[in-house]
Order: sequence, then structure tokens, then C-alpha cells
Amino acid sequence: MTTQTPQQLGVCSWSMLPQSAADMARIMNELGLQKLQLGLVPHRDDAGIVDGVPEALQKAGCRVVSGMFGTIGEDYSTMEIIKVTGGIVPDAHWESNQEVARGAAARARRFGLTNVMFHAGFLPHDTTSAEFRKLAGRIEVVAGIFAEQGLDLLFETGQETAADLWDFFSYMEEQGVGNIGINFDPANMILYDKGEPIEALRKLLPRVQSIHIKDAVRTTTPGQWGMEMPVGEGQVDWRTFIEVLAQGDYSGNMYIEREGGDDRMGDARKAIDVISAAMAEVG
Repeated sequence: MTTQTPQQLGVCSWSMLPQSAADMARIMNELGLQKLQLGLVPHRDDAGIVDGVPEALQKAGCRVVSGMFGTIGEDYSTMEIIKVTGGIVPDAHWESNQEVARGAAARARRFGLTNVMFHAGFLPHDTTSAEFRKLAGRIEVVAGIFAEQGLDLLFETGQETAADLWDFFSYMEEQGVGNIGINFDPANMILYDKGEPIEALRKLLPRVQSIHIKDAVRTTTPGQWGMEMPVGEGQVDWRTFIEVLAQGDYSGNMYIEREGGDDRMGDARKAIDVISAAMAEVG
């Protein structure tokens, strides 16, 4: 059993909407955090502050330890639209998304990172289908781009069940793709209505390399989004979550992610308090 500690906590840069590299360093200091997962390309409302961030954080006693990149054309306006626009699924953006991946991988290596996460897109369930083979082939290409830079490529959870994601990883490893892992987001399991977060964590933990600390409540209308909530106000059982991590000897980082709300700093502080209390209780 590995004790989970607040020193594992960090924050996602895009959640805090920094206006400059110095602003990102200020935010880190005000939160009392030392680890940042940096958006390597602009993401949603994020201004895309990248260059100069590692240097600014170093001066403030903090550091970038992980990266994220988003793909071209992603549209989260409805569940059905993100299914056809998310990740590297769209044919129209495939060539351009390879260039996005190359740029993100090059930045990550320059920043001294070891892994970068992204949403690959909705994975087809039928492993014998042409759609599955096409997406698997594209993921192999993207993983290869990151392998060339000595980096692991992490998939964020939520758009498929834990069982489907595990089967996909098994398939990719059979193809010889070894530099892949999981960025586990418990809230996404709820937002996409793809299973219970604790059960999913237990199944996927052997492949989990990083975690997003985010909370949500499940939809009551199938096919629609759940609702993101401040940590501690949603349906994630954080004490049990931390307990599963401890029992599974997890020693990686956990990044606070908040993609809604009008008080990102306040919500991040609340997340730190909730998770730190759970860690202390679990011991």
C-alpha cells in the first residue's frame, strides 16, 4: 500500500486560463502547487500560453511535469457532434492532426516531459470492423510520433467503458505499441455516462500513469451530458478513490481540472482541500 500525499497534486494549465507565463507561475504559487500539466496547444477557452512557461515556473519553484494536446475541429456542443469531431476520428483533419501531434511531441521533449495526454476520440467497439482498424492504425501512427521523442502517449478516460478501453489497450500492445497509458478522469466516466468511476479505476489502474481530479453528476436523460461540479459536490467518492489508489500502489501525479464555473481559483482550492482531507483520512 502506497500512501497518497498532497505532493502528488498539480493543476491543468487550461483550467486556470492564464494570461501569460508569469501569470501561470503566480497562480501556481497562490495555490501552493508545484506541478503543472501544460496544454501544449490552445484548448477551448485557453489562450494557449506555452512558450516561457517552464522558465517562469522554475523561477517560482514549480515545474511542468506533463503535457496535453487537443485536436483540430473538436466540437463539444452535443454528445453526437463530439462523436464525429473528437480526437483523430475525422478524416478531414487527419493530416493536420499529425502535424499537431508532431509539434506537441517536440515541445514536450524540449520541456523535458515524459508523457502527453489527449482524447483519441470514440473507439469503435467491434474490433473486427473497418472503423476500428482505421482508428487503431491512426493511433499507432500518433504513438509512433511520441515514441520518436521518447514520450508516452496517454489516453483520457470517459468516451468508452473501462472494459472497452482495456480491450483496446490489449489490442494495441499485441500490435507492438508499448508507449501508451491512461490519464484517468473519474468525472468523465460520469459525464459521458460510461460507468462508475471507482469500478473503472480498479480495472484500469495497472495502466494509469496520471489522474485528473474532477467531479460531476450523471445525466438523467440518456444521450445528454452530465454536469461538471466543483470537487466534493459531485458523485465521485473521493475517499474510496484515494483508497483504491493507495491499495494499488499508485505513485503518479494528480492534476486538478476545472472546465466550467466562474471561480476557477476557488474551485481549485476546494479541490486541494477535499483531496488532501481524503488522503489524510485514508492514511
